[in-house]
Amino acid sequence: MSVLIVDEDAAVRSACCEIVSSKGWATYSAQDTASALALLRGNSMDVVLLGLKGTDIPGLELLKQVRDLHPETAIVVMTAYATVPSAVEAMRLGASDYLTKPFTMDELLAVLDRAAEKRALDIASRRLREKLRTQQGLSNIIGRSAEMDRIYRILSKVALTTHPVLIMGESGTGKELVARAIHNHGPNAGKPFVPVDCSSIVPTLIENELFGHVKGAFTGANRSRDGLLVSAAGGTVFLDEIGEMPLDLQAKLLRALQEKEVRPVGATHRVPIHVRILAATNRNLPEMVEQGRFRKDLFYRLNVVNLRLPPLRQRREDIPLLIAHFLERKNREYGKTFRVSDEMMRVLMEYDWPGNVRELEHLIDRSCAYCSGNLLQLGDAPTALIEFYANTRPRPLTTEAAPSDTSLLSPSVTPLVELEKQAILSALQALQGDKLAAARLLGIGKTTLYRKIKEYGLGNA
Repeated sequence: MSVLIVDEDAAVRSACCEIVSSKGWATYSAQDTASALALLRGNSMDVVLLGLKGTDIPGLELLKQVRDLHPETAIVVMTAYATVPSAVEAMRLGASDYLTKPFTMDELLAVLDRAAEKRALDIASRRLREKLRTQQGLSNIIGRSAEMDRIYRILSKVALTTHPVLIMGESGTGKELVARAIHNHGPNAGKPFVPVDCSSIVPTLIENELFGHVKGAFTGANRSRDGLLVSAAGGTVFLDEIGEMPLDLQAKLLRALQEKEVRPVGATHRVPIHVRILAATNRNLPEMVEQGRFRKDLFYRLNVVNLRLPPLRQRREDIPLLIAHFLERKNREYGKTFRVSDEMMRVLMEYDWPGNVRELEHLIDRSCAYCSGNLLQLGDAPTALIEFYANTRPRPLTTEAAPSDTSLLSPSVTPLVELEKQAILSALQALQGDKLAAARLLGIGKTTLYRKIKEYGLGNA
């Protein structure tokens, strides 16, 4: 650690230097703003102890310039009793802590320890954020868009703590991936990560899963069993789809989190728990709280940190990165080098992705399975994407029917035969002549399609 002490009082500077040096830290001192700036322009400091006197505008100006030069530096202001408002203003401008003169050696050491801890946390947070941003696929989280950069900033901070985190977002946005990343880069990474899907477990069994039971608690309980909150043992419990949890169990979960202990089903004793809680939902929990379908006190207990994941349609620039990531896995699996055609890529970029990243992953899996070569075409994609393309592409001009077929019809009515012919022609053109894919899109058998093509003379379509 390197510490710069800035104060016009030589006695204060000397005493602070002696105390800081006793911790084995590098110590620098300056008696005024100009000297301090000269040191800071050539060196980055971990901590700056900044003395303020009265309404010390130069001191506050130095604080601003330190923030501009070295945003990561921890700044502690030192002020006299009569100038507490100056310390408040300094905190507003970015100081991390303050000391009121005169202070004791223990008070100074405590402030320095807090500053050092914050500095170390900031460094670790910045390194993790850079890993998430630059190493594609770390924890299987992919994306470099502005939306994902915001997620990385929050994630890199909360991962280093043990606070509860509520992860919100639509289905398929990767809530469990984010929960695993928080656990894997946190202080309890070596301990278990236990996911619990609250929507897939029968409500009457969730209490037993979370809290455990004792022998004889119910028919078939031949032995005692610890619940997941106990067996996680210092790790992380991930409560997926927490919005599906019944109200009566919400109350029991809240008590367990508050008291840090659980009572197994059928037991008269309580068992202490030591876990970090991460929860996720695709529901609007604040709205459920207002409607009385989710407990307000549990919501606030879980919502210490809120992480809202963006849907894929709001970060389209990440789609090529995600496709490349999924194709890389498929290339290893099939021993091939799959590529996406330009036309298919254009459609993938325009599609709204109601199923988000999960839908994109399944689409790549299915397209690789259907692809006969190495180039993924629209014909290899699921029906939803083909229909989207067919509904959004410019329609070709229709071919006029023979006069003999329309002589008895109103000019505004198109014969069914002509509509059928045009539908087949449009499907074949949209799919570059892929007859099997066109038959799937039209909802008819391939034999019927071949017969219609011959009947309408569309063999060259």
